Amino acid sequence: MTGMSRRSLLGLGELALLPGGAAAPLNAGPLNGALSDDGDLARIGHRWRALATRPGTAAVRAIAPTATSLWPDLPYPSYTETPARLLAMARTGDPALADPVARGIEHYVRHVYTPGASADGNWWNWRIGIPRRLLEAALLIGPSRADRPLVEAVDHFVHPCHLAAYEGHSTAANRVDLCQVMLLRAVVGADPARAALAASALTPVFPYVSEGDGLYRDGTFIQHSTVPYQGGYGRVLLSGLATLFAVLRGTRWATSDQRVFDLVEKSFAPFMHDGFCMDLVSGRGIGRHPYGDRRRGREVAQAVLLLGESASPAERTRWRGLVRGWGFADLAPEAETVEPAEGHRLMAMSARAVHRRREWVAGLSMASYRIAHYEHGNGENLRGWHTGAGMLYWWARGHREQYSDHFWQSVDPYRLPGTTVSTLRLPDGAGAAWGGECPPARWVGGATDGHFACVGQHLYGLGSTLEAFKSWFFLDDAVLCLGAGIRCADGVPVETIVDNRRTDAALTLGGGWAHLAGHGGYVVDGPLRTLREERGTVRRAYTTLWLDHGTDPDAASYRYLLLPGASPELTRARAADPGWVDVLANTDRGQGVSVASAGLTAVNFWQPGTVGPLTASAPCAVLVRERGDGTATLTVADPRRDLDGLTVTWDRPVAAVVRGHPLLTRARTGRRLTLRWGRLADRGGSSKTVVVRLQSAK
Repeated sequence: MTGMSRRSLLGLGELALLPGGAAAPLNAGPLNGALSDDGDLARIGHRWRALATRPGTAAVRAIAPTATSLWPDLPYPSYTETPARLLAMARTGDPALADPVARGIEHYVRHVYTPGASADGNWWNWRIGIPRRLLEAALLIGPSRADRPLVEAVDHFVHPCHLAAYEGHSTAANRVDLCQVMLLRAVVGADPARAALAASALTPVFPYVSEGDGLYRDGTFIQHSTVPYQGGYGRVLLSGLATLFAVLRGTRWATSDQRVFDLVEKSFAPFMHDGFCMDLVSGRGIGRHPYGDRRRGREVAQAVLLLGESASPAERTRWRGLVRGWGFADLAPEAETVEPAEGHRLMAMSARAVHRRREWVAGLSMASYRIAHYEHGNGENLRGWHTGAGMLYWWARGHREQYSDHFWQSVDPYRLPGTTVSTLRLPDGAGAAWGGECPPARWVGGATDGHFACVGQHLYGLGSTLEAFKSWFFLDDAVLCLGAGIRCADGVPVETIVDNRRTDAALTLGGGWAHLAGHGGYVVDGPLRTLREERGTVRRAYTTLWLDHGTDPDAASYRYLLLPGASPELTRARAADPGWVDVLANTDRGQGVSVASAGLTAVNFWQPGTVGPLTASAPCAVLVRERGDGTATLTVADPRRDLDGLTVTWDRPVAAVVRGHPLLTRARTGRRLTLRWGRLADRGGSSKTVVVRLQSAK
């Protein structure tokens, strides 16, 4: 629910006890005679008005009906703009607008949204977009002559059969939208049976899924079968469920589910930062608005606050603090700030990762055999080709607008930060629409102990012969980026983009390092190419750093260290101390590192083998972290999700296994540690950790 006022939100508590306590509709009185006999429908209507009324927020234009429009600047069919303008007028709560809105609805139904019309174009307009806006407008102005023709039109395009099978266009966020339409239709048309259907049809949304659209145990949310979408459809789902839970509470159709409440911190919080929702989970919508990530972030925050009105008191209090901690103090002024938790979140089922430290945050976007290279559709995001090629977003303090202010309208789409790409020119909208183009790669994901992580992507280029093996090792103050086995036969250069910052800040280049004032540092193994330019219709400055692998490389590699927020002195010191991080391997068989100061050893095994002190019997990810108390954790993951068994050996004396795991079938300690794991294939690529006690040195 966008733009919801704090008064409307806080008023829900009263509505639960006083169904008649909400603001009256523009035309006082029951919606119609039948509805006045059903207290639950009346209660829903009053609550919906309380949520949707936004006094004085719309720029109102007098309607001027003709055979082809309601307003000269919005010629029919105007599937989006005309219903949206009518709804905006109704939401003002101005009684003088009740009759114009009713006449507008009646006119639009007669000329566009009529039962005799052919549902041309996008199905969403006819079943969700148009009816949702017109029904809510009708509800807000109260009973009018427009109600009957509108209800008849809605019944023609939105049939109960659309809520029968949970498939096709009736899953996840779309199902929640359809349920909202059905409930509004029930209220405006005084139909308790449709209200019951709207509530019961939500049930398939709640269970976790293992493929396709919906919610996953690791926090992933997918729409269009292959697109991670918390910032788009997920936001719609969260807002819609929050609304439905609120308006149905206390009626005979009340519904809720703890798994929905768990979404707040499990699915959405990882991608919220400094007043925005990260673009890596926003699908084709990333380029719609110059500050789209901030708009989406605010809408997620508002949905969380509304959902809190149906949650436990403890959840409600904590979420208000979270919203404030996300940068929306104006939405929760009375709350005590809850700072986003430091750590690492790897959502293997969506090929997404977020690494959070107090001074900086990074987000990683990849693609796999089940997650699309990118999504385009409806003419949107036509050049998002490489957003799934290992795009590494990062923000230090003060960088909130790095990917906001016209970034997608001005950035070079072939040089997205973190990606390895063929420079082969691609047509707009290359590949199948709606997330229909996935690479064949199965090894995409990694292992994390919740603090550090080793993440990898077997990369295949979109519309290209490019293949590469990319790894990211997420540390306390740095991300170590490795690439190997880079091959391509496109007849054009292949590049790895170290970074592409929207800034004209001073760039300092040293021997094997670079520093970008106010942003951070880079330690690079090999010649670093740089470019300073202004791009876009709305001109924006960019500083691009990249590694050129040449034309048609065969087994090329790279290594660089990203230091978000680092000073020139720290950057120079890291470049002068190559032993700070020991790269154990960087090949197409395995990529691994050791960081002695952190007690960390981590390896992405692309093939079975040995890297440093670790040996794996099959492709997997392994992360070992020695602690200062004589214990260590060993974390494994099966990114391919196909292992019936796995044996991992750590060449380190271990006294005992302190805490095992249900999938650990055998452990041998002594001069070295050997762990045998059972079937990992069904665990969604998640990380499994055991704790061991190290042998004391003799």
